[in-house]
Amino acid sequence: MLTFKTFLGAGWSVSSRLLGRLIDIGTLLILARTLSPADFGLTALAMTLIAVVETVLEIPLTQALTRLKHIEKVHLDTAFTLGLLRGVLFTLVVVVAAWPFAKFYHDPRLAALITVLSLGPVARGLYSPAMVKFIREMSFREVFLSQFLGKLAATAAAILVLYMGGGYWAIVMNGVGASLGATLISYVIAPYRPAFSLAEMHQFSGFMGWFSASQLVSALNWQFDRVLLGHFTTKAELGKYTMAGDVATLPTASLIGPAMQPVMAAFSRINHDPSRLRSAYLKASRFTMMLSVPVCVFMSLTSDLTTDLLLGPQWKAAGVYLQWLALTIAPNAYSQPLSALAFAVGRPRTIFEINAIELCFRIVLVTIGLYYYSIWGAIAARGLVSFIMFVVSLVSSRHLARVSIASQLVNLWEITLASTAMAVTILVLRDFSAGWHLSDFFALSFIGTGAGLTYVGVLFMLGVRIAAQMAPQR
Repeated sequence: MLTFKTFLGAGWSVSSRLLGRLIDIGTLLILARTLSPADFGLTALAMTLIAVVETVLEIPLTQALTRLKHIEKVHLDTAFTLGLLRGVLFTLVVVVAAWPFAKFYHDPRLAALITVLSLGPVARGLYSPAMVKFIREMSFREVFLSQFLGKLAATAAAILVLYMGGGYWAIVMNGVGASLGATLISYVIAPYRPAFSLAEMHQFSGFMGWFSASQLVSALNWQFDRVLLGHFTTKAELGKYTMAGDVATLPTASLIGPAMQPVMAAFSRINHDPSRLRSAYLKASRFTMMLSVPVCVFMSLTSDLTTDLLLGPQWKAAGVYLQWLALTIAPNAYSQPLSALAFAVGRPRTIFEINAIELCFRIVLVTIGLYYYSIWGAIAARGLVSFIMFVVSLVSSRHLARVSIASQLVNLWEITLASTAMAVTILVLRDFSAGWHLSDFFALSFIGTGAGLTYVGVLFMLGVRIAAQMAPQR
């Protein structure tokens, strides 16, 4: 049954990302309490260049293989060859750009950081292409194992570097080690003997054009504010802003992003049936917002407790940034199932157009906000851009899924009401428990329990069953 397979696949995928994020949080607790915000700001700058080049040169190998009716060895060979060529090109571009990038930001340490960080994307590009057979069968247990074990290895390596006095190199090791570990393990789980071939290049070329263009624009969207802030603020301030942004995206990235891979596979199976596809899309978009909205609201209203508990007192300013950055994440989540739908129906150009629109607004609004109000102006601009792109996603969904904007909004009204009730509960519980002098952990546990019960309870009274929202119908 397609519904069960999609739900089970999403469960494994989400579990993988969630456990990986929990490991990340544990590692972050250690690193944040040992290293300074300036250390995180320095590595964030280096990662800016890596992220832009990686997304520009990314090739949708898994997506292209997933859409094929039959996969032969030659398809896997072509995917591996493309991944290897992409890795070589990526390394050349990054190494050449590293020195002028370091000179632009007046910090020679960036050149070495960027060079070492480039190993992570190269390793990800060489991930065993044979793993696609599990994805096509919606069996994500194997993907879970490779990523989870890779995270564990990376954490151990990062702590070792930190113990040996490596400083900010521990952050680098954590990122690079996870990619190297996952790739090595993928060949154990899905054995594949590498061979060079471009015989099935035509199966990938249709995706590469619009996908690459879309990735370029997407990278600029996500890194634009950091690029500007890195030049006009101190590394310590950039570190706090970056940390707040990373913490804000942790829950939704752990829950929503990994769930979209099985959803895209399910969309691909029913893209010939407009009625089923429309119903499936509404379910997926509703489930996305059902998870992301309450998480973002909770994180915003408890940002001070979260940063104190996770990061310590030296990150207090990051908590203030997190309060508002968390609210900008929820509207962005609505575009996740739209991207899965666009790939499933062979319309990657739509994603490029949406990203291009976002970039235009972001360049104008973030630049103006940063110029007049520094970091707070950039945060306000991010919020405005998120709202604009939510509206753009509504319009785009109408064209791709043939579902009206009114239907999409009605599809979300219970979530809006339940999230509002949850927000009121959080504020009441915070005021009620203010004099109890609870530790941050127990305060978050108390408030989180009350907020969660309120949210689920309101949805239940409105007739919404969370487990029934995930997957397309049979």
